[in-house]
Amino acid sequence: MLGGMPEAPQDLVMTLLGAHLRPRDRQAWSGGLVELLGDFGFSEGAARVALTRLVRRELLAKVKDGRLVHYTVTPRSAAVFEEGDNRIFALGRHEQEPAQWTVLWHAIPEDQKVARTRLVRRLRFLGFGPVQDGTWIAPRDREREVTALLKEQGVEQHAGLLLGNPAGSLDFSTFVSRVWDLDELAARYGAFVDEFSGHDPDTLSGRAALLLRTKLTHQFRQFPFLDPELPACLVAPPVHRAQAVRLFHDLYTALAPAAMRHFDEVMQP
Repeated sequence: MLGGMPEAPQDLVMTLLGAHLRPRDRQAWSGGLVELLGDFGFSEGAARVALTRLVRRELLAKVKDGRLVHYTVTPRSAAVFEEGDNRIFALGRHEQEPAQWTVLWHAIPEDQKVARTRLVRRLRFLGFGPVQDGTWIAPRDREREVTALLKEQGVEQHAGLLLGNPAGSLDFSTFVSRVWDLDELAARYGAFVDEFSGHDPDTLSGRAALLLRTKLTHQFRQFPFLDPELPACLVAPPVHRAQAVRLFHDLYTALAPAAMRHFDEVMQP
């Protein structure tokens, strides 16, 4: 298993498809996906179980063509990909200070535990941090995204949403530094730069380019869960964030031709 790669092959499938399936409504051959997962250290059995579970979760749809099995992206996963692209490729590029902050309260019943778990994960991806149980805060106006998320999970009747500005009479920077682990965030950005600096895409085979591009994407897509992109007037930007963002965009783009050619070749039955 490559260091830093997901423990669950389901996550890897979604990373692979999100980064390399173009157009996203095309079909992906099951045998090709199993082969690619094998390159990352997963057995054929584990790969096929992962694909079956993604179908059960309604993230992939299974299509049979004779003896061949293909998979397509569902509307649900297409929405996840779109949200992910918007967040990942905009990370570190907010130039204006937020005019408002978003505060969410929720009291989701225990019998809707799955919806609550999904809500929490998506809130973190949108830059929210937990103030206390059931209370979340994020810089910038996130009303549209959160309202859509609450309705998607069917829990809007258990939540409240507020937009507002921090009071200037208290030290808000100290407060937000307790909501997010900013030291750990800075260390993660530094480790990302150390790990992915120095690669020359022109020297890599298609297989090596796909492996590196997938690993790069998986590692970078963790930052939206960790980095709320706090305004610089409150907290200085994390050390190495700007360098990590440039490195991701440059390497992601440079690796694309070889990686996507290899992906397309493997997807041929």
